[in-house]
Amino acid sequence: MSGSLYTELLDLACGAFLLAAVVVLWRRELAAIVRVFALQGIALAVIAVLLGAHEERWDLIGVGIGVGVLRAGVLPYLMRRALAALAADRVHSEEVRETQPLVNVAASLLTAALLTLLAYAVARPLTELNPTSATRALPVGLAVVLIGFFVLVTRRRALAQVVGFLLLDNGITATAFLATSGVPLIVELGVSFDVLLAVLVLQILATRMREAFGTTDIDDLRELHD
Repeated sequence: MSGSLYTELLDLACGAFLLAAVVVLWRRELAAIVRVFALQGIALAVIAVLLGAHEERWDLIGVGIGVGVLRAGVLPYLMRRALAALAADRVHSEEVRETQPLVNVAASLLTAALLTLLAYAVARPLTELNPTSATRALPVGLAVVLIGFFVLVTRRRALAQVVGFLLLDNGITATAFLATSGVPLIVELGVSFDVLLAVLVLQILATRMREAFGTTDIDDLRELHD
């Protein structure tokens, strides 16, 4: 693979990776949010595979394929199952939409732009240390970390907050790939297993919350506590 082609494909994958995080802020239907998250998982896998192909590291290509299977296949499948359970219950059909986020869509998109600028400003000293194609894309990973944290604190539905947590983790993984040109296979396997376990636990908690209180709205649960 030529250097220019590698740079163009890496920039394209990183652009899709960041765009998916922004689209999550734009959409309110949880089914659409899960589909966008799956597309972001594909973009993350492509980033890892491109880095592995460029450096001729088969272990990194294998990590990229594993990341794709987990984050574009297994995790979205688990979330679609949770959504299907909510959609089957017509009494709580409003649970499949993020109807009243704490920050509206326009303000969320503006915040995402500001967070992206902040990520580029913070990462500038790091990219200047070793200005390669991968390190120049490092701000994209940091921007997705910040956007994921923003989703986590501003969405009210439990499943939307799970997506925010996963966006945060995707951003951390992309940052690790771009900053270090890949992570060892055993480290990525350990992290992926932890993420899978966390999603399973959060899915069970969300199901139990809906069965016990009839909603997964975190604000309603806070009112019950008060």
